[in-house]
Amino acid sequence: MPWRGAEVARVAEAAGATAFCGGEFVDHEAYSTLAEMVLNTERAQVGPGIAYAFARTPYAHAAGIRGAWRHAPGRVFLGLGSGAYKINRDWFGVAADRPVARMADLVGAVRAWLQAENGQRVRYEGEFHHIDAVVGAPVLGRIDAPILVGAFNKLMAASAGRTADGIIGHGLFTRTWWEDVIRPAVAKGASQAEHGGVPLEHGWVITAIDDDDPGRAVTDARRMIAFYLTVKTYDPYVEHHGWNAQAAAIRQAFAERDTDAMARAVTDDMLEAVAVCGTTADGRDALARRGDSLPRHVAYLAPPSFMVSERRGRRYALASLALLDDSR
Repeated sequence: MPWRGAEVARVAEAAGATAFCGGEFVDHEAYSTLAEMVLNTERAQVGPGIAYAFARTPYAHAAGIRGAWRHAPGRVFLGLGSGAYKINRDWFGVAADRPVARMADLVGAVRAWLQAENGQRVRYEGEFHHIDAVVGAPVLGRIDAPILVGAFNKLMAASAGRTADGIIGHGLFTRTWWEDVIRPAVAKGASQAEHGGVPLEHGWVITAIDDDDPGRAVTDARRMIAFYLTVKTYDPYVEHHGWNAQAAAIRQAFAERDTDAMARAVTDDMLEAVAVCGTTADGRDALARRGDSLPRHVAYLAPPSFMVSERRGRRYALASLALLDDSR
């Protein structure tokens, strides 16, 4: 699940959670969260899911992973996301044009640092990154931390299959988006890759479980879906599902700051295709029904965050652990 702090993590890991990821925004930074995850888990995989890719140099990403690996060897992965163009330009002050090409080049440069052996010059020559480093200290050594790319559309998904070790899917992903768009693109990219292996699939799943107030959980899931669909970058996804009218209504409500209307604009078929929500029994039924619409390797049971307090988010996280119990 997404990281909700050490106390929740202890309960979650004991209940069977096998991976934690951390995102980032203005109030939480990916690698400080990674350090917290490493120090407060024992067996689970941990990693940024995602870190803003272009806001840091390849060196900075690799150093963050190396520092975490020292405390949790074999358990750390790196998830990279391009972030919105305006965020890169206006918040970070970095170039973000041609994001697919930039991401592919960044992955290569980060991998050069992670696979560097002691005593060897670190070299990488790409379109955007040029590295020729002599590190005069015995601190390197190959680290095989998987590099995953947050990929929403087919071009980035193909690039992830070609250059990275897999992808991190968005919480909006449905069965048809995985099957018709993402998996074919990843497979095409992987067929062109120099490295072997099956690309990993990680992905977020919007999960809101509350046996005492399932209606509120469902509404929070609808709001989360609606908030995501305010982003016009996702228009190909909207058109693929035939949700143009719903997206238009969501964006009108968002412009008017009417979050209740945003939630109402998310229809039942949208909710069923995207989220796991309601009572524990509803959640189990949804997981069973969705099957191959879930990521194949790691699914993060992700509580809604839009208009949801930290306290309620932790409550949703703990409630979702009942979905891991196959005995009920």
